[in-house]
Amino acid sequence: MSFDIPTSWHAFFDILTFVLCTVILAVYQLRLRRHIRNNPQATIQGMNAKARAAWIEHVMTTGRDVMAVQTFRNSTMAATLMASTAVLLIFGIFNILASADKISPAFHSINSWGSHDTGVRNFKLMLLMVDFFIAFFSFSLAVRGYHHAGYLVNVPLANSEQHGVTLKKVVKMLDRTSGYYSIGMRSYYFAVPVVMWLFGPVWMFVSTLVLLIILNHLDHLSD
Repeated sequence: MSFDIPTSWHAFFDILTFVLCTVILAVYQLRLRRHIRNNPQATIQGMNAKARAAWIEHVMTTGRDVMAVQTFRNSTMAATLMASTAVLLIFGIFNILASADKISPAFHSINSWGSHDTGVRNFKLMLLMVDFFIAFFSFSLAVRGYHHAGYLVNVPLANSEQHGVTLKKVVKMLDRTSGYYSIGMRSYYFAVPVVMWLFGPVWMFVSTLVLLIILNHLDHLSD
């Protein structure tokens, strides 16, 4: 498989658009992290973090173990479904790579600005595959975290000096697990511009702007 990228302006425009969209998404994520840190109540991530801490405290102090197990079971099932879907999508990309020559006309039919080179097309598909690999491992780590949290949340706090399980540690572990789940979902979202990149850099840029509008609506809460 060859990945020799030609020096034509079509390939240059493809790579330039990819770099620009990556920078735009990275800046948005950095801005969101700063917003979560400075004003958590204004973001869905910050509000969920505070809600998780309050929920863990309620469960571990009142002994609502059955409710906790059911909640973690639902979260585990959702993460498992998303991880399994990522694996199916990875195998689908493998099939596309194997028969890329047959479906290339469909990709290039509306790609008037980007490169039609085989190496560039394969690079796009490989990038899409890496994105779904990240999603798979993130959701797998989320399943692992929810599994461990199901045990920790039922540990009595009375003997915390003996077993070392404290309320703060459980909240921190659950926040980390939720972070893995969030990374997996972001990988799914970011796959949309990469898929549109197969049809041309213009489609990638437009889809990136649309994705930013949607993410801004999903991540931020109105006053």
